[in-house]
Amino acid sequence: MDQYEWRSDLSKIEIINEKQFVEYTKDGFATTFTITVSEPCKRWEFDMENSNMKGHWVGIFSEIDSQTEIDFTEDVTAKKFVLKPFVKGFLKK
Repeated sequence: MDQYEWRSDLSKIEIINEKQFVEYTKDGFATTFTITVSEPCKRWEFDMENSNMKGHWVGIFSEIDSQTEIDFTEDVTAKKFVLKPFVKGFLKK
């Protein structure tokens, strides 16, 4: 979790414990992640929350014809009504 240099949108990651970490954007905006499922090379799930949204992310990794197939699913809810139209764009960022 401490190797994030490829993420140009982050300034740092703070590791709280083996199940929880906080990502900080370049502007200092913090999002807390709590790992709920960890099956190496198969499945990874976490809850995420900041002052604007909360949600759950699932990543499933499988081998098909000697290649890796990935399936990422995010279920996110805006905490503020005015932000609901912007959630999709926020996640892409």
